[in-house]
Amino acid sequence: MTMRINDIIPDIEVETDQGKFSLHEFVGESWTILFSHPKDFTPVCTTEFSAVAQLESEWEKRATKVIGVSVDGVEDHKKWKEDIKSYGNYNPNFPIIADANLAISKAFDMLPAEAYLPDGRTPNDTATVRSVFIIGPDKKLKLSMTYPMTVGRNFAEVIRALDALQLSTNKGVATPADWQIGQDVIIPAAVNDNDAKEKFGTFEKVLPYLRKVKLE
Repeated sequence: MTMRINDIIPDIEVETDQGKFSLHEFVGESWTILFSHPKDFTPVCTTEFSAVAQLESEWEKRATKVIGVSVDGVEDHKKWKEDIKSYGNYNPNFPIIADANLAISKAFDMLPAEAYLPDGRTPNDTATVRSVFIIGPDKKLKLSMTYPMTVGRNFAEVIRALDALQLSTNKGVATPADWQIGQDVIIPAAVNDNDAKEKFGTFEKVLPYLRKVKLE
């Protein structure tokens, strides 16, 4: 199965360090960020989980849930969280899915259907389980980003992308390159000039197909 933008995520029953539940149950009516890791007790991933924990207030501001995925078991997750807390001096309150059977990794197309965990495996065996997925309240995949093991994720960019997604969903606009909150947005090409003026008021026509407007 290949997960594409606007696909409904699979409703898989997952086991986490905070109990069992289905993915759809977890998402509920919230925005959700699912971020995956190839193995517990790995250096780059520890810094990333710590960063996510420290951003707890930012997720709350955006009514967004976060959930991790790693292909190790629940007991390892609990022990790893002690290291994560020690590194960032902040408690990781989000759940981590124990994806030992690779159900999530395969359903989200991070690993091929025939993948398995060999004895004595290393992170290289699950290297592609290094993704970020942003999921909407409609349970649809809105954005995905995949990183190599050597590059730590930029969670400021994850937040920026989340802000852009929430704005575009709520206001029916698009955002330009490097957009930040408060900057001009783009009126979609599907909206003609008359409708754009009625909906947004005065706007700037930079090019025949590129119109910018500042939202109040």
